[in-house]
Amino acid sequence: MSFFTRLLSKTPTVTNATDNKKTGELGEEVATNFLIERGYRIVERNFRCKGGEVDIIGRDPVDKSLVFIEVKARRGLSYGVPQLAVTPFKQRQISKAALTWLSKNRLHDTNARFDVIAILLHTDGQHAIDHIKNAFDVAYQ
Repeated sequence: MSFFTRLLSKTPTVTNATDNKKTGELGEEVATNFLIERGYRIVERNFRCKGGEVDIIGRDPVDKSLVFIEVKARRGLSYGVPQLAVTPFKQRQISKAALTWLSKNRLHDTNARFDVIAILLHTDGQHAIDHIKNAFDVAYQ
């Protein structure tokens, strides 16, 4: 069943703005478990710097690439599908944080990519998860 079929086959609960932080935290937990189940090694979570933030930094089990992962979670579709929230501005912020992390850890020549994990959270725990590999390239400006 495709992501969009699962997305539309469920009726998620409606939430208010005060739950956004909890939704984000739950989404990051779901994404982390999803990645670990697929063999990823989690290197760091919630790396923050002056330029931006990276939700999850992990290692791909297949090619050992370093993966900077943005997690977007929603409880409903009133604001559209979650992956559309990774705007060009957000991509620049993630890129800045990733470059800072690479510099801080002296890993300038490491193979790396940017992924997005979009999650539609459902009350029954059968969340719709879409892992978009190589979702965008590094953005400088």
